[in-house]
Amino acid sequence: MASIAPNWRQRLSGRLVTAEEAAAQVSAGHRIFIGSGAAEPQQLVAALTRRAREIGDAEIVHILTLGKAPYADPAVAPFFRPNAFFVGPNVRRAVDTGKADYTPVHLSDIPRLFRRGRIPLDVAFVQVAPPDEHGYCSLGVSVDIVKTAIEVAETVVAEVNPRMPRTLGDSFVHLNQLDFLVEVEYDLPESLPAAPDETALEIGRQVASLVENGSTLQIGIGSLPHAVLTCLREKKDLGIHSEMISDGVIELIDRGVITGRNKSLFPGKVVCSFCLGSRQLYRYVDNNPFFEFRPVEFTNNLLNIARNRQMVAINAALEVDLTGQVCAEGLGYRFYSGLGGQVDFTRGAALAEQGKPIIVLPSTARNGTVSRIVPGLRAGAGISINRGDIHYVVTEYGVADLWGKSIRQRALALISIAHPRFREQLLEQAKKHRLVYQDQILVPRAIYPDQWETEHQFPDGTRVFFRPVKPTDEPLLKELFYSCSEETIRHRFFVTIRTMPHQKLQQLVNVDYHNQMCIVGLLREGDSEKMIAVGHYSRDPATNLADVAFLVQDDYQGRGIGSFLLQYLIKIARANGIRGFTADVLVENMPMMKVFYNSGLPIRSTVEGDAFHLELLFSGKDAEQSEKNG
Repeated sequence: MASIAPNWRQRLSGRLVTAEEAAAQVSAGHRIFIGSGAAEPQQLVAALTRRAREIGDAEIVHILTLGKAPYADPAVAPFFRPNAFFVGPNVRRAVDTGKADYTPVHLSDIPRLFRRGRIPLDVAFVQVAPPDEHGYCSLGVSVDIVKTAIEVAETVVAEVNPRMPRTLGDSFVHLNQLDFLVEVEYDLPESLPAAPDETALEIGRQVASLVENGSTLQIGIGSLPHAVLTCLREKKDLGIHSEMISDGVIELIDRGVITGRNKSLFPGKVVCSFCLGSRQLYRYVDNNPFFEFRPVEFTNNLLNIARNRQMVAINAALEVDLTGQVCAEGLGYRFYSGLGGQVDFTRGAALAEQGKPIIVLPSTARNGTVSRIVPGLRAGAGISINRGDIHYVVTEYGVADLWGKSIRQRALALISIAHPRFREQLLEQAKKHRLVYQDQILVPRAIYPDQWETEHQFPDGTRVFFRPVKPTDEPLLKELFYSCSEETIRHRFFVTIRTMPHQKLQQLVNVDYHNQMCIVGLLREGDSEKMIAVGHYSRDPATNLADVAFLVQDDYQGRGIGSFLLQYLIKIARANGIRGFTADVLVENMPMMKVFYNSGLPIRSTVEGDAFHLELLFSGKDAEQSEKNG
């Protein structure tokens, strides 16, 4: 293990200076780079700010920083002009009031702006760990754009802090690259996300349903992506390739969930460019070879991201409109954060084999009074992720899969995961703007019951995923209908039906999940789904009995799928307080009669014309009476 060189001070030949002496390197007209995140060189920043009047006019550039930003104080506004590539809390007010600039740029592009001279740097203020015996200093918790800034700035001044972790990877600079050094010793600032509330945890559970074992993750900034990590404890062999990591990775590493074993790029390594979190995290990454810190030119490179099989990018947004446009950087004309690496990882994950870009957001803001799913982005809002790049959007009410979907399908999917309080209003706006059918119906207060999702393997090896129907299932149900034989359709609907238009389909896919329930059976392969079976019931409030019916695609009949659906619907109906089922079966449809008679329930059967009318009671005196009468 490399150790701190005991004589490094003697090797500096007068380059070891005070913070005040270092700040004197800045002159009027200079552009100064400030180190990132928890590695902001706080004593240099303080000394620089004290010289504000003397300097008179300088620009200060940076991404997110955790320390104080006294250079953004109104008192020094006449002398310093901050320019943020990412708007953090410490400069947000200055940007809001026009006393600081915001430059929207993808994190992956910032090094090129530096290298190509579009944004030349006169002075770079950074923070490093003490040098090893070879004269190399680790950039510690923030490699990101800092390494590039050191390589291109005319003058580089580094705080040397023994409390800075020595991170490994492409994270080192030699003492010869540093013009001046300032000895300091203080704890790095911490970034501790709030404990996730139930909404955040439900979003995490929804995202977890999309994350497969062996996936490689990118987790963005914010409390929601952090909450996702807490819901991944049952996963296996996850990997990390991310611009940022936080405390959430520690537990998953210690549990053996994050191993990196299946990564296709740097297997067995957590790849990142910076970390933000607690002192525990900073100690955890110190000299830890499991972590590979690299500049964003590597971590955020689109092609490198795409090299990770099953790459899952998870990023937060402020609002999403009904066409799939995402705003993540501002609230109208107010800039709140920045582009960061969200687009880099969204596009990279989309290109990866079996990759999944995911946008997460709560369904509402302002204590539930404002919907974050909106008809259109508010005036002034920037489009962080455009319609062509969007794939998955997740709220606490479910997952909207938008990739390759029409505007009509997107609008319906997004309304379905909006807060129930706002769905009718959103549907009205969607109709007004001709985004959906004018006769589109929706059960506004229906809450999708994901507890009824299950998978079953049948004796012949067929694995079917069963779940409640969604309003967005019209295309799948339509394909099922047209794939069935004329006889199968007649057995289900009692007449020969040639077409199944939207007007009929939407009646089948819009249910309240209580009085009406529909369970669909799906074959899943990669991103594709094929519907092969449907079981539906509808309760009669006068009798508290529900009429039940089934449709199984011809190629999958005789495998037990209909019997499974019946038993599953019985379980759901009982949970919903329904007394029993009724069913009508054509007398020629003996396979369906066999399904009912093998249900284990007492059945009362009568013949009405060319059909049997069945009554199946679940329990109690009604079931006993039905058995006697039957």
